[in-house]
Amino acid sequence: MPVKNDWAPILKEASESESYQKLREFLKKEYETETIYPPKENIWQAFEWTPYTEVKAVILGQDPYIRENQAHGLSFSVQPGIKLPPSLKNIYKELEADLGYPPADHGYLESWAKEGVLLLNTVLTVREGHSHSHKGKGWEELTNFVIQKLNERSEMIVFILWGNPSIEKRHLIDESKHVVLTSPHPSPFSARKGFFGSRPFSKTNEALIKSGQTPIDWEVPTL
Repeated sequence: MPVKNDWAPILKEASESESYQKLREFLKKEYETETIYPPKENIWQAFEWTPYTEVKAVILGQDPYIRENQAHGLSFSVQPGIKLPPSLKNIYKELEADLGYPPADHGYLESWAKEGVLLLNTVLTVREGHSHSHKGKGWEELTNFVIQKLNERSEMIVFILWGNPSIEKRHLIDESKHVVLTSPHPSPFSARKGFFGSRPFSKTNEALIKSGQTPIDWEVPTL
């Protein structure tokens, strides 16, 4: 694993499990025979950009985007110059309604990652054009392990769980120590069922301030 910061020993421990060994073999074949997203070198990008001790919030998505040049290892983020996917458009709408920041003209969420937001998916790879194609192959065990390790942190973290696959991980989090915010997924199919109006950005900052931490700057700067 190419992660060079304080995630390295945690991910190394996760990689020693039997389920990860099977996942590795599966991914090796998939990358050789299919088009898989994100590119191999971007699988661990979320961990590279948001070190373990700097995580203030976790936005947990499902699996990566399934179209060319979109996914680069951060949940909901797309590469520069790529049209905004519908879910991200809805996230920006809620951000504007919540904090007044107008939608950015791009979907590259590096600034959030650098602010301490771990943009994690429950499954970190996907086959082109086929959502959930790498579900049940071992990624869930690894991301469970990551959440459990974050749960062990003494400092409060806000876990933002959007959609049922993310909300299913709620039981891994000690809510006497951390804050959990849940809502339907921001996709066009479910955003109107409770994602809009959920105010996750201001609620996260309120919780951080209450715990004596610096709030997150959610404004996405122009590239």
